[in-house]
Amino acid sequence: MFAVIGDFSVSPFVPLAIGFFGLGTGYLIYGPQELFGYPTRDRSVDITTGIWGVWMPGFMQFLAGTYLFVGLTWFHSFREPALYVTAVAFTAYGVHWWAIGMGRAFGGDPRPNAFMCIPFVVISVLGTFAFFHVHDTPVALLFIGLALVYISDFFASLRIPIGTQVLGLVHTVVGAWLMYLTIAAVLNIGLGYDLWL
Repeated sequence: MFAVIGDFSVSPFVPLAIGFFGLGTGYLIYGPQELFGYPTRDRSVDITTGIWGVWMPGFMQFLAGTYLFVGLTWFHSFREPALYVTAVAFTAYGVHWWAIGMGRAFGGDPRPNAFMCIPFVVISVLGTFAFFHVHDTPVALLFIGLALVYISDFFASLRIPIGTQVLGLVHTVVGAWLMYLTIAAVLNIGLGYDLWL
């Protein structure tokens, strides 16, 4: 169906850390603000957090997902089937963050985001299943955290009391886990360490 550009050698340099770091940074910007209400949301805070949302979790995950798809399908540089699930997730979550960040920066109404949460819970459950299936518990735990993010976001988007604080707590905890995964990916892939990943 698709033409293969070429068969290249298998690369050990899978761009996982780019996606983990971008999403983790976004969660650690949004999470504490949602949890503690500091800084208080106003127009300037929404513009700043919106810009961060577009670029860090948005662009970096989209870049990682696209890189993985190209490596899997055109160049065959990556061959682990579970990376297909990773490519789908990074790409979808990246585009989702462009919408979230732009909505925040432009002062959009968050209520339609509640219905966005439903398909993203589906992707999160799919990722959980896939990574438990290949015995990659750290990444499966990440996808459980992502499912909790979207379940919390459903209530926060509808402005249900305490929804924003719960979302902030989940963002902060999952953001910290993403920082661990970033460190593990960089040290394992780049320096040959054997951290839990």
